[in-house]
Amino acid sequence: MSNISNFKDTFRGGVRPNQFLINFFGVQAIASQTIDTSLIAKASSIPASVIGNVDVPYLGRQLKVPGDRTFEDWTVTCFADGQWAARSTFERWMQQIQSHSDPIRSVGANQVYGNAYVTQLDRSGNSLVTYVMEDIYPTNVAAIDLDWGTNDSVEEFQVTFAINNWYNSDLPEPTASGSGVTADIGINARVSRGGGFSGAVSGAIRSVFS
Repeated sequence: MSNISNFKDTFRGGVRPNQFLINFFGVQAIASQTIDTSLIAKASSIPASVIGNVDVPYLGRQLKVPGDRTFEDWTVTCFADGQWAARSTFERWMQQIQSHSDPIRSVGANQVYGNAYVTQLDRSGNSLVTYVMEDIYPTNVAAIDLDWGTNDSVEEFQVTFAINNWYNSDLPEPTASGSGVTADIGINARVSRGGGFSGAVSGAIRSVFS
């Protein structure tokens, strides 16, 4: 019979939603190709896994058949940093996709995309799992409300991304999937109690940062 001790051994303190890191890499539309949001991305989500359903009628019954996978939009909430660097970078990315004055693209068709990863940390500050968002681009850099009556708060804004693919780096894609994705990624992150961040990135991401 299960008891609280068994639960403790399995639960192991659980995982906290405020222990995570987000970073962007391979953004060819901007010069640096990286956007470091590890210290300003205050909220986001681990993406939903969605496969559609097809109802096939047969003799008054419905046979459930797996449909196609879809990828929902992904949103990141960031603090507005003191140099306005993060918001400006996302705005520049969108400007390269299409300028404000003319409906033209300033980069190649494949250069509009970037990538991101969300790393869930454990209670020791180590990487527990990493989700890679592949071939994404921003569709909305949200407005920031200004108000003379707003005190004791800091500005923040949301950025919404369209996603072509995401995967759990610990679960390589089946070779028969036809996705062409290989989970050649490894991230080992740690956050110190003083707020510092240290980490090692290997595989596909290392080639981008090097």
